[in-house]
Amino acid sequence: MHPEILKYNQQQVPHHKDVCDVLAEEIDRHLLKAENEIWHAHPVWFLDENPIVGYSKQKPGIRLMFWSGADFDEAGLNVVGKRFKDASVFYNEVSEITKADLRRWLKKARAIQWDYKNLVRRKGRLERLK
Repeated sequence: MHPEILKYNQQQVPHHKDVCDVLAEEIDRHLLKAENEIWHAHPVWFLDENPIVGYSKQKPGIRLMFWSGADFDEAGLNVVGKRFKDASVFYNEVSEITKADLRRWLKKARAIQWDYKNLVRRKGRLERLK
């Protein structure tokens, strides 16, 4: 895991640090060959330079976001916008994380992808990759 992600996690309050640590471990374990880094100030995992999943500290808690999650057809993920295909869930305690759900979402994240890598080149138009 990228050292900056470990540093990001360390900077959180204790219960949020624990959430971040669990998320990072599970993502690393189940999204093999993904690159990870701090991107736009928060941890993000990429497949072929395409953002797949990340998390960030926000007012309601730690937001776990899947860039293509709107197409996962998962009740546990909230789809907010219409323009992009992201979906997310908030956690404040490790006990709120259902690892079976997280693992299923990570499997779908590999299988269902929209091309965010070329979003600017395509002038805001998304294309489905998988």
